[in-house]
Amino acid sequence: MVEEVQKHSVHTLVFRSLKRTHDMFVADNAKPIPLDDVSHKLKMSIKLRTDYGSVLHMPILKENFREKDSPNTGDLYGHKQYPANQGQELEYLITGTHPYPPGPGVALTADTKIQRMPSESAAQSLAVALPPSQSRLEANRTAAGVGDIYRHAGIPERAQPPGLSMALMEAGGNKNSALIAKKAPTMPKPQWHPPWKLYRVISGHLGWVRCIAVEPGNQWFVTGSADRTIKIWDLASGKLKLSLTGHISTVRGVIVSGRSPYLFSCGEDKQVKCWDLEYNKVIRHYHGHLSAVYGLDLHPTIDVLVTCSRDSTARIWDVRTKASVHTLAGHTNAVATVKCQAAEPQIITGSHDTTIRLWDLVAGKTRVTLTNHKKSVRAVVLHPRHYTFASGSPDNIKQWKFPDGNFIQNLSGHNAIINTLAVNSDGVLVSGDRELNVVLPRIT
Repeated sequence: MVEEVQKHSVHTLVFRSLKRTHDMFVADNAKPIPLDDVSHKLKMSIKLRTDYGSVLHMPILKENFREKDSPNTGDLYGHKQYPANQGQELEYLITGTHPYPPGPGVALTADTKIQRMPSESAAQSLAVALPPSQSRLEANRTAAGVGDIYRHAGIPERAQPPGLSMALMEAGGNKNSALIAKKAPTMPKPQWHPPWKLYRVISGHLGWVRCIAVEPGNQWFVTGSADRTIKIWDLASGKLKLSLTGHISTVRGVIVSGRSPYLFSCGEDKQVKCWDLEYNKVIRHYHGHLSAVYGLDLHPTIDVLVTCSRDSTARIWDVRTKASVHTLAGHTNAVATVKCQAAEPQIITGSHDTTIRLWDLVAGKTRVTLTNHKKSVRAVVLHPRHYTFASGSPDNIKQWKFPDGNFIQNLSGHNAIINTLAVNSDGVLVSGDRELNVVLPRIT
């Protein structure tokens, strides 16, 4: 037998719904619980130590700060202690003089009292000179300095804000940490050099001269041109000694080996050639690049040749076997320049994708990518004595420090595409741009 459902009037149903709504939204179930004072003080004490623990041991600069909550939480002069310091030894408080009347015979009241407050510099010097308290000595043993934190995280200290530095000052035989203002570093003023004068003009090529290299003995130098020829010149007299033909397009790079009588060249015909200077002919070809080869360099200590190309790669070759050891992939545009050195990182490349990459020669992988430039990087040069290098781009010339590529400074002066950079052992950097301008800043 089916039970009949009891029917209610609309009035009853409406009031029942109102009651349920009232119970749901008016009840205090969602309201926050009352604040517990003990728990709140404990929370604030822990937060204070966590966020400001490294500076809590320093003397507190309190000026005209009066107790407002309870007379039991301050000292004789009404200076309130922080919750984190309750139950510990009282820190030193730097305040002004005691209140005094403006003149003789004047009653000392709230309206007539005068109190001289110390300046910020005087308070800071006094805080550093104060003898250390026990709580400060304990904090000194546990608190890490800014430099320690940066070194532990692997971040160079150069990344710290330039306006402040953490300095340790000796006071009373103990080391007290204090933040002091530090002047921005200034570059040393370069020594004066007499004006550079044109020594000689050498002609003979029928096209743009795109590359040049001097042999290690300083007896002759070699040039490569858009006329598809390589010419060897006497360095002292400037006379032509030899012309080499074999490239079918612009010669973009030449370099002379200091370990063997070989000359290496590359060009926009995708070819990389090894010339035997005893027979003046090509003895090896290095095949693998898919587009124009823009530059090359030899490793100073091992028989390795590195080339860079418009195909966005750089290749490492074994000079003797012609084998491709590594293909350095990672750039997203043409690789315009490449340099080698004996120390790590052994290979540096600059690209039209505005980045510079420092490579691990053994693994064939990128160690560091530098993205400071905003335009194409077409030239890179290594300092012959210092562990630094410079890169040239239309925005400016930047100087970097090995091995991590830390930025040192900008060198301005060009407003055009920089095609070449060279530096001597005295720190004189020569840069040439597409508008036929030459700038000679000093980078030491």
